[in-house]
Amino acid sequence: MMRISAISYLNTAPLMWDFEHGSAGQLFDVGYTVPSQCAADLAEGAADIGIIPAAAYATVPDLSILPGVAIASRQPVRSILLVSEKPLEQIRTVALDSSSLTSVALLRILFEKFWGGNRRYTLLSPDLPEMLHQHDAALLIGDPALKVDRSRYRTWDLAEEWIRVTSKPFVFAFWAVRKPALGNTNLDLATIFQESRDHGLLPQNLDTIAETWAPKLDISENDVRGYLTTNIHYFLDESCLEGLYLFYRYAAECKVLPRIPELRFADTKPALA
Repeated sequence: MMRISAISYLNTAPLMWDFEHGSAGQLFDVGYTVPSQCAADLAEGAADIGIIPAAAYATVPDLSILPGVAIASRQPVRSILLVSEKPLEQIRTVALDSSSLTSVALLRILFEKFWGGNRRYTLLSPDLPEMLHQHDAALLIGDPALKVDRSRYRTWDLAEEWIRVTSKPFVFAFWAVRKPALGNTNLDLATIFQESRDHGLLPQNLDTIAETWAPKLDISENDVRGYLTTNIHYFLDESCLEGLYLFYRYAAECKVLPRIPELRFADTKPALA
């Protein structure tokens, strides 16, 4: 049975629909963690498939991308925020949510390439008051970012800022599979994972997700639906691939990532008899 390392955030709920509510759950062993640990699970061989942060794909060897599915954004994403009580030009120290590799890389690119000036970064757990206690700003991702009272702080939505300066979508994560595992399965993985996403985005299933997650995050069901249908884009389409290539190029130029990785896509259809 193939092992899946998935992200325990709201934004993955539609992607995981068939694994939690359909027959796909019987085919895989699913575990949930934070984005950075998904990458570590793949690197260590503790998982065969994972939602890997885009930045981690450049550092973990022998991975292939499952085509067509992503966690991306073509407009403000709401769940990747730089938070401060100071204006941008006064920010010198930033506490980083240690859960995400890609958001950290994106923030550094925005500062170094577009906003100007060097900053000092510290990795911390996502506790906003504690992060701001000794730092000028905090980077929060995922569910903690959705809970931020944006009327109380200055906030910068990193997807919105990226799109403003590049005119490209931003890809935060995608499904990747270890090549050794890919060679040991007859499953059409691409279809399985694409269909799970499609089923998770059906209106009646989004209603179920909203009913489940709204009380967890203390936000309204309408906010949950709006986030999943408007702020998150779940398709690794041509425009998202252009944004992904540009992110890798800028990350290499800023020395945020060691190299520009080659995008290798998995051919997961079973061989014909």
